Amino acid sequence: MWKKLSASALTLSLLAGGIAVMPTAAAENEQITRGEYVKEVIEALGVPLGTGQSVKFKDVPDSLKPYIEKAVELKLIKGKTDTEFAPNDKLTRSHAFMIAVRGLDSDEEYSEKVLDQYKDSSKIAQGDRAEMAKAVGLSLVTGFDDGTIRPKDFVTKAQAEKILERFLAEYSPVAANTTAALRILGTTDIHTNIMNYDYYKDAQSNSLGLAKTAILIEEARKENPNTLLFDNGDTIQGTPLGSYVQAVQKLKDGEMHPSVAAMEVLNYDAATFGNHEFNYGLDFLDEVTDDATFPFVNANVRDAATKALKYTPYVLIDKEVVDSQGNISTISVGVTGIVPPQILKWDKSNLEGKVTVDDSVEAVKAVVPQMKEAGADVIVVLSHSGMGDATHEMGEEDVSYLLSKINDVDAIITGHAHGVFPGKVDESLTNVDETQGTMNGVPVVMAGKFGSHLGVIDLQLEKKGDDWDVTSGTGAVREIAKDNAEVNKEIVESVKSAHEGTINYVRQAVGTTTATIHSYFSQIQDDPSIQIVTNAQTIYVKNKIKGTKYENLPVLSAGAPFKAGTRSDADYYTYIPAGELAIKNVADLYLYDNTLSMLKVTGADVKEWLEMSAGQFNQINVSNKEEQQLINTDFRSYNYDVIDGVTYEIDVTQPAKYDPSGKLVNEGASRIVNLQYNGQPIDLAQEFIVATNNYRANGTFPGVRNATAVEIYPDENRQAIIDYILEEKTIDPSADGNWKFAPISGDVKVVFESSKKAVNVLEGNKSIEYIGEGTDGFGKYSLKMN
Repeated sequence: MWKKLSASALTLSLLAGGIAVMPTAAAENEQITRGEYVKEVIEALGVPLGTGQSVKFKDVPDSLKPYIEKAVELKLIKGKTDTEFAPNDKLTRSHAFMIAVRGLDSDEEYSEKVLDQYKDSSKIAQGDRAEMAKAVGLSLVTGFDDGTIRPKDFVTKAQAEKILERFLAEYSPVAANTTAALRILGTTDIHTNIMNYDYYKDAQSNSLGLAKTAILIEEARKENPNTLLFDNGDTIQGTPLGSYVQAVQKLKDGEMHPSVAAMEVLNYDAATFGNHEFNYGLDFLDEVTDDATFPFVNANVRDAATKALKYTPYVLIDKEVVDSQGNISTISVGVTGIVPPQILKWDKSNLEGKVTVDDSVEAVKAVVPQMKEAGADVIVVLSHSGMGDATHEMGEEDVSYLLSKINDVDAIITGHAHGVFPGKVDESLTNVDETQGTMNGVPVVMAGKFGSHLGVIDLQLEKKGDDWDVTSGTGAVREIAKDNAEVNKEIVESVKSAHEGTINYVRQAVGTTTATIHSYFSQIQDDPSIQIVTNAQTIYVKNKIKGTKYENLPVLSAGAPFKAGTRSDADYYTYIPAGELAIKNVADLYLYDNTLSMLKVTGADVKEWLEMSAGQFNQINVSNKEEQQLINTDFRSYNYDVIDGVTYEIDVTQPAKYDPSGKLVNEGASRIVNLQYNGQPIDLAQEFIVATNNYRANGTFPGVRNATAVEIYPDENRQAIIDYILEEKTIDPSADGNWKFAPISGDVKVVFESSKKAVNVLEGNKSIEYIGEGTDGFGKYSLKMN
């Protein structure tokens, strides 16, 4: 800041009272702009300039940025808004005074009443009054002879020159504070989408792929070389590429996993685990990570036997940066990560008895002080977790919002929910700034899925002695270019062998289908894309229980629509044309590397299971004549289980019994009506075997959680479907119509959204009609309910 050299300097009067301004005739009326004035001030002070890279104002030209950066660093100026400085606006007297007063080495405060002596003091903006009062109180400003202060008058260049001349005669700058702009980049939920290629469609796709995200990474690094790059997990599973490396062309000791190879090309600084990292077991995860040169961190998974943290809880990265003085400085960045405790349920067969998982919030609270004590200047949390809510429940899945409330957390890279932030969040979350990308003042980014976005966090730091303090930060996301095929060629080369092998693998034929198979209407009518899955599961489990005590129990089968426009993606549907069926088509029918499982439940449990699934739908008001949306978009489609082997109707005029998390919200509600087995009302006490997957079997669905027996099998659901098609050779895809909506009397207008491409398969469907454009690229359809 500026240091006062003489007490007599308090008599300095800027632009008024006692200063004879003698401008040249040419400059007398030429007014100075805000940008010009700031540049002249900084040049007059003679302080060293930085690169200008930390400037947040979007309207500042590159040539002016180093001066604006220094003025911000010296706390001489503020912007009109967080992103606008208005450098071409004319400089007013009040702003000239305020810049001067900010340079004074004085902590004295003055009442705004001192402004009342001026007849036009009401013209001083409310936000400027405190600083103007200080300028008057310190005698920097005196009024004109007519008793005015004229705060809105513009300053000429000659007057500005005189201000600086007189001011610098009395004041001298001390060494400026050293600042630095640190950029943190984040990816999340890549799910082995490394190439810009859709293995299910067997075609190039420019809407996904880390090879495309890499272009954004390169650009962001050019803008600010003071950059770190992190990944938030769910990298090794999700496409046939992940399955190919794990089960077909199996990863060998010393061989680098394609996901790790791509991350090595991009020089990632650290990564954490997502829940899907545990899908293939701990040994495979160790094999994946042991060839990486960058660290994997996790602070909440423990060894079940020793109780010690199983993985490195955090690392300190000594990042060399170019600071505002143009010198090389070192900032210590602490990085930690967490995974949802629910992995113990989702991958029970892989993890039971081997690991435990701490509550995510408590884990971060415990490790942050350790990082600070170890010397971390900056704390970054890699939170493989959704945003969640403001109430902490031990062991909950989604906690990123809660993590933003933890002291000393400076930046959060989140994911898991496949959403985008900055963006809309639940209205119950307070202190969220979508413009700045912060929650509770902490920059937070969620970068979509499959490489669709890059998270960009910009932190401003100020040096305090030998340490650095984060003074502010913003979060933003950048979307990949969907209109071109530009990719990082080094990444393409690094995964070439695995990519080509995967394509050959998914093209292998397993059978034929006599008609198209699609999931466009899988949420609103019994659907062949689910029927094929449940048929295959039924056959598999019936064979498994032969000769066991369960052999004589009836077998039901549960399946769900995995690709049903999930998370506002209008292209995210299964579509398999009539003709040859290949492995890629089976992978499109069943996305996940789940393994088959069976549960023993009662008829009452089956009903509760279906009541939970029926939360997929909004309640329809029979007296409302306006359009009513049927699908509850807060309910994940993969939780909408259809259970084959029983028949039932869903009455959507009734409220949902459970919320999307499985919490009982309407105890007396009953959406499931006419539930029958073998044509008779189901016996609620009768025992059934239900074929499903390990994810559901290990979960806490109503009905599921009452199971009296659980078996997790080693074979994948996807392989069971392949075996089923190989056995059938030719399938005639059709649904058995075991469920439907209960009829609604009256003139109700029920609508839902699906892909616009669904129009092409509407022929012969008398229940559904295309209306027109929906939201976010979807089409809107009506559904007859009577």
